[in-house]
Amino acid sequence: MKAVAYSIKSCEKEPLIRANSKKHDITLISNRLTLDTVSYAQGKEAVLVFSSDDLSAPVIQKLKELGVKHICTRSTGTDHIDIKEAERLKISVGNIPSYSPESIAEHALALMLSLVRNIIPSHTQIMQYDFTLDDLVGCTIHGKTIGIVGFGQTGKTLAKILQGFGANVLVSDVQDISHEAAALNAKQVDNARLFQDSDIISFHVPLNDETRHLVNAVSIADMKPGVILVNVSRGAVFNSKDVYDALQNGHISKIGMDVYEFEHNVFFFDHTRSRIDDKLLKAFIQNSRVLLTPHQAFLTREALQIIATRTIEHLDKWAGMSSTEKDFVSIAGNEPVPAVLAAKQ
Repeated sequence: MKAVAYSIKSCEKEPLIRANSKKHDITLISNRLTLDTVSYAQGKEAVLVFSSDDLSAPVIQKLKELGVKHICTRSTGTDHIDIKEAERLKISVGNIPSYSPESIAEHALALMLSLVRNIIPSHTQIMQYDFTLDDLVGCTIHGKTIGIVGFGQTGKTLAKILQGFGANVLVSDVQDISHEAAALNAKQVDNARLFQDSDIISFHVPLNDETRHLVNAVSIADMKPGVILVNVSRGAVFNSKDVYDALQNGHISKIGMDVYEFEHNVFFFDHTRSRIDDKLLKAFIQNSRVLLTPHQAFLTREALQIIATRTIEHLDKWAGMSSTEKDFVSIAGNEPVPAVLAAKQ
């Protein structure tokens, strides 16, 4: 099958080449998919995309005109794809529902530990040859109540890791996962209870109508004063302005974010020589109580190989299908649903 892979980073090339084993004719390009670059898909049956690519209706319509039959996103999230338009045009869509949940969970833990032990301020002081300790007093995770919002693969993995720290773990989920939680010495509660009782809250949810701006002025008011928030899911789970206001007034003490509500066209790109006009993003970056990473929680060698392998599995499946076989992967809201083309979450 002929395909073009957009937004390819140097670290993705080797895993994709290894997974493909010369089975498919794949063109790798670093360009984002936009209306300006969609012509690279001419003569291709499939496009392999990433979360930073533009899969809006106009782009999908152009892909259809060029003969593209399949879209595979090298990500779990699909909120960058107009799923309804793809379905209308009978273009198959595949995603990667699960890949190395350990990578995401460990990054969430890394953010937590860095925040509670003041690792970044410590490093900043050392760079200035200031070896004093007065401003570096932290706290332990042991004995603290950690709330995990979303008990999918990454949430479960984080709960499992936190067992070793002696933390009290609360979890919330739209489904009844009380027995699974109990097996990990965690307790299922609703969001309201979790917000009220948690010292640290980590978010592991897809972005949909129910989770968009889940953290806002109202829900923050229900949280413990001095709460620490960690977000490794989707930026728009936070109402960024409300979160920053609560950081400024001290209700939120610290924040660890691997995602940002308005990260599109900012994250994944080098802006050292260009201007970023997002004043709120600048405020987060410049605040010493915020630890922001550029959507890198997934970025491990292990995860990259799994993503590459499952991407090629999509092409393998599509290449072996007849022209009449229906294989559209239905995605409810923005949350991936396990299907014939996708590895079970």
